[in-house]
Amino acid sequence: MEKTSTTTNKKEVTDRSSLIDLVFSWSLRDVLNNHLYKNQVPKIPETFSTVTTYKKSFIPSLIEETYADLLSNMMTLSHAPTCEILTVDYSKYHKPPKALFYDITYKKDAEVDQNHKGPMYEPQVGDLIALTNVKPKCIDDLNRPQRFYLIAYVDGVTDLEKFPDDFEFKILSSKPIGFGEQDTQQSKRETLFAVYLMNMTTNIRVWNALNSEGGNTNVIEKVLQPNSDDGSSCTVCFPKEKCSPDLSTIWPTISSHSLNESQEAAILNCISLSKCQHQNAVKLIWGPPGTGKTKTVSLSLFALFKLKCRTLTCAPTNIAVLEVAARLRRLVNHSLEYGKYGLGDIILFGNKKRMKVDGNADLLDVFLDYRAETLYKCLVPLSGWKHLLESMICLLEDPDKQYSLYLEKHRENGQENEKYTNGNAESVSKDDPLTFEEFMREEFGSVGDAMKFCMVNFYTHLPTSCISLKVVKDMVAALRLLKSFKSSLHSIGVPDEGSKLLLNDFKGPGSIGGWFTQLRKKCVCKLKLLPREFSGLDSFSINEFLIKQFCLQNACLIFCTASTSAKLDGAAAVRPLELLVIDEGAQLKECESAIPLQLSGIRHAILIGDERQLPAMVKSKVSAKAEFGRSLFERLAGLGHAKHLLNIQYRMHPSISLFPNREFYDNQILDGPNVNERSYEKCFLQGKMFQSYSFINVANGKDEFDHGHSRKNTVEVAVVTEIVARLYKEFIGKRKKVSVGVISPYKAQVHAIQERVKNYSKYSDAGFSVSVRSVDGFQGGEEDVIIISTVRCNGNGSIGFLSNRQRANVALTRARYCLWILGNGSTLVNSDSIWKKLVLDAERRECFHNADEDNNLAQAIVAALLELGQLHSLLNIDSFLFKNARWKVCFTREFQKSLAMIKDTVICREVFNLLTKLSSGWRRAQKDKGIIVHDGTCAQLLEKYKVNRRLNLIWTVDILQQNSEYVQVMKVWNIVTLSDIPKLAKRLDIIIGSYTVDKMNRCKHKCIEGGTLVPMRWPEDLSNCLEADPVEFLSKPLSSFSLTDIPETPSSKSGETTKAVKPLTQCLSTPQSRSKSRANQRRSSKPEVWRPCIPHD
Repeated sequence: MEKTSTTTNKKEVTDRSSLIDLVFSWSLRDVLNNHLYKNQVPKIPETFSTVTTYKKSFIPSLIEETYADLLSNMMTLSHAPTCEILTVDYSKYHKPPKALFYDITYKKDAEVDQNHKGPMYEPQVGDLIALTNVKPKCIDDLNRPQRFYLIAYVDGVTDLEKFPDDFEFKILSSKPIGFGEQDTQQSKRETLFAVYLMNMTTNIRVWNALNSEGGNTNVIEKVLQPNSDDGSSCTVCFPKEKCSPDLSTIWPTISSHSLNESQEAAILNCISLSKCQHQNAVKLIWGPPGTGKTKTVSLSLFALFKLKCRTLTCAPTNIAVLEVAARLRRLVNHSLEYGKYGLGDIILFGNKKRMKVDGNADLLDVFLDYRAETLYKCLVPLSGWKHLLESMICLLEDPDKQYSLYLEKHRENGQENEKYTNGNAESVSKDDPLTFEEFMREEFGSVGDAMKFCMVNFYTHLPTSCISLKVVKDMVAALRLLKSFKSSLHSIGVPDEGSKLLLNDFKGPGSIGGWFTQLRKKCVCKLKLLPREFSGLDSFSINEFLIKQFCLQNACLIFCTASTSAKLDGAAAVRPLELLVIDEGAQLKECESAIPLQLSGIRHAILIGDERQLPAMVKSKVSAKAEFGRSLFERLAGLGHAKHLLNIQYRMHPSISLFPNREFYDNQILDGPNVNERSYEKCFLQGKMFQSYSFINVANGKDEFDHGHSRKNTVEVAVVTEIVARLYKEFIGKRKKVSVGVISPYKAQVHAIQERVKNYSKYSDAGFSVSVRSVDGFQGGEEDVIIISTVRCNGNGSIGFLSNRQRANVALTRARYCLWILGNGSTLVNSDSIWKKLVLDAERRECFHNADEDNNLAQAIVAALLELGQLHSLLNIDSFLFKNARWKVCFTREFQKSLAMIKDTVICREVFNLLTKLSSGWRRAQKDKGIIVHDGTCAQLLEKYKVNRRLNLIWTVDILQQNSEYVQVMKVWNIVTLSDIPKLAKRLDIIIGSYTVDKMNRCKHKCIEGGTLVPMRWPEDLSNCLEADPVEFLSKPLSSFSLTDIPETPSSKSGETTKAVKPLTQCLSTPQSRSKSRANQRRSSKPEVWRPCIPHD
């Protein structure tokens, strides 16, 4: 890849001999050209005329996707993994001008480079890297003058587990790396770095599969132009009854797993395919969420395992492969009769680092790398099984001879040591030989333990075609005899000569010596029955690679990703496969499924999945538009190919399954009997908001971009955190196990929530677990409680890729007992998407709740808004903090300015806590109230409440006109220090001095109910009300203390208000009529004369 290019803006999509060559041909300008393959990526058709056109149709999209992946990673070079290169040498495979192979050693940094944001780079085969003399902070750093830069492909890597000090890898370079005198001098001055760009392994394997000639095309030919009858069961081979000889032995085990009719039929379909020889077929098993898809797949594979049908099981990801392999492994566990005999017919293989099977003993037993390593230890020529078996037989047949050989060797070693020390007796340590009894115990113990290791691993790891059941039984019997002999050997209490007599055929009728001799001979006889070698495994030329090939050639069930199946070419050619099973088939790109479909021997394919959940990920919008992410499952289903539906769901509470079943599956899915039981109705938190299904409206959020161009909503983060905290508190109190999953479509939101709840992960062993992942990361998962954070919050209903129905389906179907969906209801309704239907459905079902209705959630929202500095959301009369309070609260602009200047969120929270208490009707006792030393008019109404040692909240009771009434409200003037109060009081004298006597009295009027102060209301008396113009009055110098506009209708943009409710600034009635009116009101039974503003609940 050159730095500059004189080529045109567009590249032609051509069939290169290698995808690597094509990538090497791109210049840096090419990579940065967003229109490199513009109008050259045609849409992949739904049907095809030939196998050749089928394969070629995917190539343009594959090239575009490779380009998009590289461009995406180039844009984040500052975060790319990087390592320092120490040496560069020609490889033995270096053959210019094409085969530019180099051997590289790199520095393993013990500490992270503080100047580079990316992690330490550990090379992997398939990596595309940039070699440069700078750690790039941006892509421009690679294109500066005098900058050394080229692209290379990692072709080989040293195994650090076996060679922990060899930090080496081999590369194929895009252009020569000079070693001339000038370059050598320059290299002394500069340091080279390897910068990770992308991994091309899967793309290269797909490329090779699409460009292969010949091979097995039986199944591919079947899917070129499918019709609706293609998925039907073979009438010849499908067993109409479960009484065939093959089924009679395994069906009782399968049927014991409480299968429904649709699951049974799916398993019988798989079994019938294993027997069908006269045609090729592709079966689709449609498994919506919770319908027991993995159970059905694992039981089908168990049946194929018992029928010895050579089957390859693939999935798009390592996680999916591990899941189905683990389920099958657990099923097989219960059917094993002799230890782990039979596991040798099952193989799991793939990248050890990515699969992370070290902590799983069951999967480790079937993992190919571990198997090959273990068998190699058993078969190594000079110390392996053959040597051990012969040594044990010799020891038991003639122990005296073996002891003599030991003594002779001991003497020779002593003489050798004496020779090296020049006869210096002081330098030669005295090492007395073992006694006969000690020798026998030590030799028998070491050889016996090694033999046990070999025998157990032979019948665990060797395929059953290589080690018969009879041999296994002989091994088990031999192990029992050797154990008995070892126990007897250690229990001998006679002197050394007595031990010799016992072991050398000392016979006495009924004596212990006779019994001991018989036991020894039984051991020898049984050991001689055991094979010294195993067919296909030549111990003299054995190595781990040959063992792997042998195991793959003889295994019955093989598990790997579709990409990794490319490694099976050799093994499948020696012993062809029969059946291909693709789990999560709707998530696998069709071009990627072409890798296993072409393996030798594959006659049938079974695809299990659900095209109405998430498809494969595609980075390029051009490739996505060309249907590059479409799976074979989805294409066939779209063409009407028959699908076998698993139609009963066992995961979700009926209130959770109701909406997705209707919207995504046309009500075809039934709820299982287990979810309809009363025990499935679980309550983890009190309140209707936290019932089995609810939409929790977070109206005060704000979605914004983080530094990585992903969205987050801090208010929703706070609400999620509060809910998780309460769930944990309930768990501590009741010790009721609960698993919590938090799902969000945006990475930034996922990360923000993970940071807030990470402390709860340490309690997973105790029964409380929290998992926070994206929608894509949760596909296939489930938890007791699922909390969904939808993030988006805006006035125009823009929700981006959240509107994707498949993504919504996955998110909404992960919960078992409780599903709580957080979001901005108005945004989602305005989106005119599936989320609009969900919100409206929740309202109809009375499952719609406002987050601020819960006091704890309201406090969490306040804290988040304060953290964001969104005070305008809190400081208005319709704020969720005060809209349901007894006292309406009005704020002056001066107060809002003062509060905005306080940067300490703790103090701000104290202010709002105080305001919330005051609005509820709480008042301090008279003796605890702060006294304002002031003789002005405002002193009659002014209230001073301490916020902390420095700040004081200054407020009064005011009168507002509301509808056809006058009502008492709280008017918050400012928050000031003690020294600023006199200055504020003087200014308030002017405003409050304008009040009439009647208004002053009404402001001072108090009504107490149940120990709290409640606001009073008076009916409007227009005949006695002469209002002055408050706007004219407040436009004078004290306008900064004018009454805040009291909102009636919130704005669609900022939540601020557009219409004011005018305060009462003039006379409401005469003093005489007011006194008479109050007396009449006390005697009147009509509640509308005066009443509290907010009645008691």
